[in-house]
Amino acid sequence: QVQLVESGGGLVQAGGSLRLSCAASGSISSNIAMGWYRQAPGKQRELVATITSGGGTSYADSVKGRFTISRDNAKNTLYLQMNSLKPEDTAVYYCLLATHSSNYWGQGTQVTVSS
Repeated sequence: QVQLVESGGGLVQAGGSLRLSCAASGSISSNIAMGWYRQAPGKQRELVATITSGGGTSYADSVKGRFTISRDNAKNTLYLQMNSLKPEDTAVYYCLLATHSSNYWGQGTQVTVSS
């Protein structure tokens, strides 16, 4: 079993920065990728960024150049550095860990960007 715990969300003004963390525990050695998704009120959950076990990254067009995904394998922790935040970035952010057989989700952390 895999457990994911996100932290680092909060309220920030437009133009500000936040760093999200996702601590993973359990049977995580077989993970092939990790990522961040977000869901705003009334909208579907959408991909923000992913990082493979080999370190390859990809980003949604809406966050390219502003967000950076990274992982510390020694600490089993995933990060999302978010800069130049905009009100439209307001959402609950979820951590994902993917294996060959399953996807695991964290409970989410709220990010609110005020204008």
